[in-house]
Amino acid sequence: MRVLLVEDDPDMAESLRASLAADSHEVDHANDGGIGEQMALEGGYDVIVLDRMLPTKQGVAIVRDLRGRGVSTPVLILSALHDEDHRIEGLNAGANDYLGKPFSTRELLARVRALWHGRDLGPQTKLTVGGLEMDLLARTVRRDGKKLDLQPREFRLLEYLMRNAGQTVTRKMLLENVWDYHFDPQTNVIDVHISRLRSKIDRDFGQTLLHTVRGSGYRLDG
Repeated sequence: MRVLLVEDDPDMAESLRASLAADSHEVDHANDGGIGEQMALEGGYDVIVLDRMLPTKQGVAIVRDLRGRGVSTPVLILSALHDEDHRIEGLNAGANDYLGKPFSTRELLARVRALWHGRDLGPQTKLTVGGLEMDLLARTVRRDGKKLDLQPREFRLLEYLMRNAGQTVTRKMLLENVWDYHFDPQTNVIDVHISRLRSKIDRDFGQTLLHTVRGSGYRLDG
């Protein structure tokens, strides 16, 4: 099995590489999120083992973008951030599994093998919430059969909301996962894009899908 390991901590990376190699896997390593994503896009991997906190690009953002570009390779996210909300966020972004640090080598190897055995399940290429349909491969959105014209950032924002449908998404989550900001830019960028998106997906339809949760964030309901 060919495994792509994306991990920036050198000691952790070497330990994981050695363990995977001892389990008869061929391992390629990237210590940077952007480089790891490019390697994943070039293909040929059976499983991707991906740290969540990485230089240049975070693991959750990498998974989301890989799925958006049709890459179906099974992904296991590793992270010290492993409470329920963080696990759900990673899985909703498109990861197949999520393992909290610290973990045992035996468990990691077992999870990698399980992902390999389940590899034929195929990628998720369409998202549906109510009458809203998103085709991740064609990069199109329709509501009740009517095609909606979204700008790239609006598409990315809607994709994140659809993957987290029924859950309140905070402004911090949007900044990190849609804009790749890990600080507050002190602008109204979210408000502007939410307003534009709402005008396109809700204005001409009877049922409101995109709701503001006062003091918390936003929620997309079907």
